[in-house]
Amino acid sequence: MGEETGGEQVDGASGRWFEDLPVGLVVRHALTRTITEADNLQFCLMTHNPQPLHLDAEFAADTEFGERLVNSLFTLGLMVGVSVGDTTLGTTVANLGFDETTFPVPVLIGDTLRFETEVVAARASGSRPDAGIVTFEHRAHNTRDQLVCRSRRNALMRRRPI
Repeated sequence: MGEETGGEQVDGASGRWFEDLPVGLVVRHALTRTITEADNLQFCLMTHNPQPLHLDAEFAADTEFGERLVNSLFTLGLMVGVSVGDTTLGTTVANLGFDETTFPVPVLIGDTLRFETEVVAARASGSRPDAGIVTFEHRAHNTRDQLVCRSRRNALMRRRPI
């Protein structure tokens, strides 16, 4: 898939400079991912999260969801990670923070997710002439076209070298 700027479709590319990230740019990432039980288990183990809603099928069966839910922080990390190749690979100085992260629908084991990123704000840095601050809105949808995660991320991006 590609990206849209004012309706125009062009191929995705890695490592966009600040100047290549205009407000309104939407990148539909070609990479999709089916979430496995192993993904969820490994993430919970690595982060020391013993929440039975993620790990215990019998416990989860008795909840309003009826089954285990994928750890939402895995979903967030995957969503941002998928975006890197098309947006910030090699051109970001630093991740400045996340705002407004929501998980409107839970991710289930076996869901296949697709991802998109929109540039919602961009401004030159006041203290670093070689960089600018970009606000990305990352979104993940499941195969039922339900929004499962949305987050705004601020990143300090390098300007194109002169």
